[in-house]
Amino acid sequence: MSGTQMTSNNLTNSAPITQSESTVSRPINRDLMPENEIRLPGESLRRIVYALLTVITAVSGVYMMYDILSANSITVLEAVILILFAISFCWISTAFWSAVFGFVLLMMRRDPLTLKHMDHVYNDSLPITQRTAVVMPIYNEDTHRVIAGFEATLNSLVATGEIEHFDFFMLSDTTKLDIAQRERDQWKQFTDRIGDLSKHTFYRRREKNLHRKVGNIAEFLQRWGKNYENMIVLDADSVMSGTCLLRMVRTMQANPRAGLIQTVPIPVRQTTFFGRFVQFAAVLYSPMLATGIAFWQTGAANYWGHNAIIRIKAFIDHCGLPTLPGKAPFGGDILSHDFVEAAMLRRAGWDVFLLADLEGSYEEVPCNIIDYATRDRRWVQGNIQHLGMLGAAGLHPISRLHFLLGATAYISSLIWLLMLVLSTADAVVRALHSNEYFTNSTPTMEHFINLPEWPIAKTGLIISLIVMTTILLLFPKVMGIISTMAHRREQFGGTKAILRGTIVETAFAVLIAPIMMAFHAYFVISVFLGFKVNWDAQDREGRLLTWGESFARTLRTTIVAILWGYMTFTYAPIFFWWLMPILTGLVLAAPIVRYSSSLELGERCRQHGVFVSPFETNEDPVLTDLKRLLAVEHPPLPEPAGIPALPPDNWSEMPEQNMEEYPPRA
Repeated sequence: MSGTQMTSNNLTNSAPITQSESTVSRPINRDLMPENEIRLPGESLRRIVYALLTVITAVSGVYMMYDILSANSITVLEAVILILFAISFCWISTAFWSAVFGFVLLMMRRDPLTLKHMDHVYNDSLPITQRTAVVMPIYNEDTHRVIAGFEATLNSLVATGEIEHFDFFMLSDTTKLDIAQRERDQWKQFTDRIGDLSKHTFYRRREKNLHRKVGNIAEFLQRWGKNYENMIVLDADSVMSGTCLLRMVRTMQANPRAGLIQTVPIPVRQTTFFGRFVQFAAVLYSPMLATGIAFWQTGAANYWGHNAIIRIKAFIDHCGLPTLPGKAPFGGDILSHDFVEAAMLRRAGWDVFLLADLEGSYEEVPCNIIDYATRDRRWVQGNIQHLGMLGAAGLHPISRLHFLLGATAYISSLIWLLMLVLSTADAVVRALHSNEYFTNSTPTMEHFINLPEWPIAKTGLIISLIVMTTILLLFPKVMGIISTMAHRREQFGGTKAILRGTIVETAFAVLIAPIMMAFHAYFVISVFLGFKVNWDAQDREGRLLTWGESFARTLRTTIVAILWGYMTFTYAPIFFWWLMPILTGLVLAAPIVRYSSSLELGERCRQHGVFVSPFETNEDPVLTDLKRLLAVEHPPLPEPAGIPALPPDNWSEMPEQNMEEYPPRA
C-alpha cells in the first residue's frame, strides 16, 4: 500500500496548516510539570530580552545609515539601498545576539534550557521503558557508505546493552535498479554478519517514491508506527553513538510533553580542503551558536530533518502536510518539511527542544563548493516557500520566526548583491555629476576614511557604522575561539592549532563569501522565476573537481565581475578599491573552486595541524567502527547464492502479512 493512502487520522489527510483547528497552541503550565521534566525558568523574559537587544542593535545601525545618507538628500537609489541595508542589518543582529547568549552560557557552563550546571543535565541511569524505531530513509545513495553508517550506529547501541528496546529500519526510495540490487546484496551480507541481531533490523523498498522523504516516513508510520513510542530519524550520511541514542530516548521519556528533540549534527570524515574547512568551522562555532539559539527558543525549537527523536503519536496526529494551493514557489508540495513539522507540533502544544550539548551526533557534508551549493539550491526553494506560511493560523511566534529567518538566510545574499550593485551605480552616477567624487585614481588613506566624498561627509559616523558592522560579523568568531580555548583546547590539538585553523578559516571564509553570494542570489532569483529543482542524492565523498566543472559553474560570474570592476575603476576608481575583496573572489572563482576541492591540500592541512577537529584527536568509537566497515569491500553476491533478481515491483525484507502488528511489541 502506498504511504499516501491513509485513514482520516493519518499524516497526509490531516487538516491543512492554514486552517484553524482544536489543537492550536495549548499553553503549557510548567508549574504542574513532574520533577524530572525540563524546566525553563524565565522563558518569556529570555525572549523579550533577546528581542529587545536585537531590535535596539538593528535600529541603531539603520538609523546611523539613514543619518549618513540624509545629510546629502537621499536619492531614489540610496533609499532602496537603505531598505536593503535595514533587512540585512536585522539579520546579522539576530545571529550576533544568539552567539552572545551562547558564549555567556558556555563560559558559565550552564545548560541553555534549564540554566543548570552542565554536569547535571543527563540522567544516564533512568531505565528505558519505551520502544524506539531508528529509521534511515535513503534515495539512490552510495550503498556501501549507507550500510556502513547504519551498522556502526547499530553496533554502538549494542555495546550499551539496550538493543532490546530498539529496532532499525532502512527505508529505501531508490529508483535506480542497479543501486537497488546493490542494496539487496549488501543488506543480505549485513544481516549475515550480525547474526541474531538481524531480528532488530529491517529493510523496505517502495516501488514508487511518492512525496519523497515525507511519503517514505508516512508509509513507515502507517504500517509499523503504532508498535513504537518514538522514532529517531537518520539521514543517509548520519552516524550516532549508542550513548547519544539512549540520552535522546531518556530525555523523551522524562518529558512527556516533548514532541521532538533535535541534536546538533557535527560534520565528520572530510578529506578535501573545503570539506575540512566546513567541518572545522562547524565543530568550532556550532556548539556556541546552538546554545544561544536554544536559550531563547526554549520549547519552540526547530527541526532539521534528521538526527532527531520524534514522539510518533504526536507526529501522526498533528504533522499532516497538505499540498499548498497555487504554483511554485509558494504552492505545491511542501519541500522543506522539517521546519513545518516542528511548527505543527508546537502549534498543537508539544514542546520541541534543541539539545545543544548532546555529543555523538554526526553527519557528512558535500566536499566541494559546487556540491555544497547544489545542496543549498534545494534548501533555498524550500525555505522561500515558508514565507507563504507565515500567516498560517495558530502558529507559535517563534515558529513564524524560524520560517522568516530560514528564508532570509538565503535571500540576504541577493540583498547583499543588490546593495553592492546599487552602491556602484550610485557612485558612478555621482562621479558623472561631480569632478571630485571618486575621481582620483590614486587612493590615499584620506579617501578611505572620508569615503564617500559627499558635500557633507559624516566621517565619524561612517567609521562607527563600519566598526559596528565588523563587530557584529566577526566578534562571534572571536567568542567561539575564546570558549573553545577555555573548555575544549586539547580536543582541538592545543592553542596553536586552534589559532592556525581559525586564521585560515577566516581568510578562506572571506574569500569564498562573494562566490556563495553569487550562487545563492542566482538560486533565489531562479525560485521566484519558477525554475524546477531536482532532489537527487548528494555526493559526499572527497573528489577533485576538474577545470571543466569549475569553469562551467563560475565563468559567467567571473565575466560579470571583470566587467563590473572595469566600469567601476573607470568611473569611480576609489569605490573600485572598496569592491576589491568582492571582485577578487568572483574573478578567481574557478581556481578557488577547483583547488579547495583538493584531497592533497586537505591532507597537508591535517599534517600541519590546520583544521584539527576533536574526533581526530580523540575519535569516537562509533566513527572508528565506521572507518573499519568502510575499509571492507563487499563484492556483489552471485545469483545462486543471493536473492532472486530484482523484480519490477516492490520488494521488502518485512513480511506483508499481519503488517499492522509487525514487528511485535516486546
